[in-house]
Amino acid sequence: MSFADWLREFRALHEKSKQGALRAGELAAYRAGRDELARAFLAAQRMALPAGVLPRHALRVPRALQVDLEFMDGTVRAMTVDVSAGGFGALLAKPPRVGEELKVSLRVPGGGEPLKAEARVVDVKSQVGTARASFQLGRLEEADAERLETLVFDAVLERLQG
Repeated sequence: MSFADWLREFRALHEKSKQGALRAGELAAYRAGRDELARAFLAAQRMALPAGVLPRHALRVPRALQVDLEFMDGTVRAMTVDVSAGGFGALLAKPPRVGEELKVSLRVPGGGEPLKAEARVVDVKSQVGTARASFQLGRLEEADAERLETLVFDAVLERLQG
C-alpha cells in the first residue's frame, strides 16, 4: 500500500473517530495509525521518544489556543505556541518557576467547555521580553485526553494536505 493510500484510510478513520462512529476493530487500527504517524513526525523532527511514552502522546504541533494559567500569585491569560496530548508551550511576560504546579483552563476548538487540568512547569527558556514555558498536564479524563489527541492529529493532517 502506498503512503497516499495509507493516509487516505487514516483520514477516514480519523473522521469516523471524531464522529464517534469507529467500530471496535477500527479503534485499534486507528490508534496504531496515530502511533505510526506520530513516530514518523518525531523522526522527521529528530526528537527522541521518552521511554514508556506512546508516540501519539509525545507529538507536539504548532497551535495557538487560549489558555488561562492559575499560578499561586494570580491568573495569567496566554496563547499556546504548541500543543501535545500531554502538555503545551506558551510565551509569558514573566518566567514561572520550573516545578511550579498550577491549574489550567485550555480552550479547545469544537465548542464545549474549556479543558481544565492540573499542570506543572517543566521548562522555561528566557527570551528578550518574554519567557517560553513548557507545561506538562496532569492526568486527564479520557474524554479530555481524546479531545487533545484529536486536535493534534487534526493539525498533522492539515499539514499533510498540501
